[in-house]
Amino acid sequence: MKLLTTSDWHLGNLFHGIDRLREHEHFLTWLLGQIEEQQPDALLIAGDVFDNGNPSAAAQSAYYEFLADATQQCPQMQVIITAGNHDSASRLEAPRPLLSRHQVEIRGNVHRSWVMGDDGGNWQIDFDDLMIPINGKDDDKAIVLAVPYLRSDIVQNSSYSIGVNDFLRTLTAKARERYPGLPLVMMAHMYAKGAEIATKDASEKIVIGGQEEVNMEGWADHPDYLTCGHIHKRQHIWGTDWARYTGSILPMSFAEKDYTHGIDLVTLTNGSKPEVQHLVYEPQHKLVVLPEDEEGQTTKKLKKLIDEKLSQKENGTPDEHADYVTLKVRQDRVSNEDIKELQDKVEGKNAVLCKIQRIIPQIDIQTLTTKQSLKSIEDILNRDPMETLREAFVIKHNTEMNEQQEAMLAKLINGIKNVTND
Repeated sequence: MKLLTTSDWHLGNLFHGIDRLREHEHFLTWLLGQIEEQQPDALLIAGDVFDNGNPSAAAQSAYYEFLADATQQCPQMQVIITAGNHDSASRLEAPRPLLSRHQVEIRGNVHRSWVMGDDGGNWQIDFDDLMIPINGKDDDKAIVLAVPYLRSDIVQNSSYSIGVNDFLRTLTAKARERYPGLPLVMMAHMYAKGAEIATKDASEKIVIGGQEEVNMEGWADHPDYLTCGHIHKRQHIWGTDWARYTGSILPMSFAEKDYTHGIDLVTLTNGSKPEVQHLVYEPQHKLVVLPEDEEGQTTKKLKKLIDEKLSQKENGTPDEHADYVTLKVRQDRVSNEDIKELQDKVEGKNAVLCKIQRIIPQIDIQTLTTKQSLKSIEDILNRDPMETLREAFVIKHNTEMNEQQEAMLAKLINGIKNVTND
């Protein structure tokens, strides 16, 4: 049995103000080609189908056109879609009754009902709704455990990690009891403990302090395979060979410029571990950061880099494979006029300038501050106010005052002294 797994499409995303609809359509066309070639038994899409809960009409149109094309092109293929944290769960699930008739199953919400009891009652989760049987071409069978992003109203334990653990383990145990001997493939959308994300400019919505990190260590009776969404870098989860992030289909920030993108082909064979093959997708637009280090450059050196790294555009406009570019400039080396020259330079290339990152050089404040020891109120009162202002300026702006600024402050201090003396 063959499964194609993917996640984090983020349809409707704007990249530094650039509408990515054409990029998403390019990916969806490529995906249709993979479906035609592989003829999978199922396509699993593990959340963040859309970039926000109220996607544009164009983003929704691209989504539904893909589903129509995919189900017509490969009629025996089942499609299973779950909601991510970026999706509106109810909006995603709204067409479920219609789409299920065309072998497209959507799980946006975890359905539950209130059951009265002696203790007042409690919520009972419909775990059966999350178990979706899939049938292979050779009468093979497997069960997909389709888990949407688990929000706090569903996970009500003392900690989010414990709550998700309880939920996923209970679902797996119930599935093994109901479908003994059949392979279990889980799809989820979460932040797994230890997952690698970009240290700067991370595009995932990560709760500060790691409150939504999920640690599944020690899960002996886990599903045969887990495909997961949410983290944009393709990687193994918890150091296992049975759980994996497929990664986003496009880079979502310049911090992700070196990520590998694509989908996974998962092959299930009775009695054997699932085999995973990564099918690499090359996004239309390469991300380029000039320079690649954190130093920044002079205008002259940046112009040289632009000529070396970016190709000349043809026909006066960037083509469908134009590079997306970030320029890093040193605040103390480049003027506004220089920046305009750099913008014009990039304008002549087959590139789109997305961002100018101004780098402020780090200053050793200890070498700039006074060596005077302040031990009493008298020391503070007798201190030259200009010294205090110099230090405050460096701490706030990470650079020293220039001569004009010092002259203005000196004039202000003298004026205050004259008024006080009068």
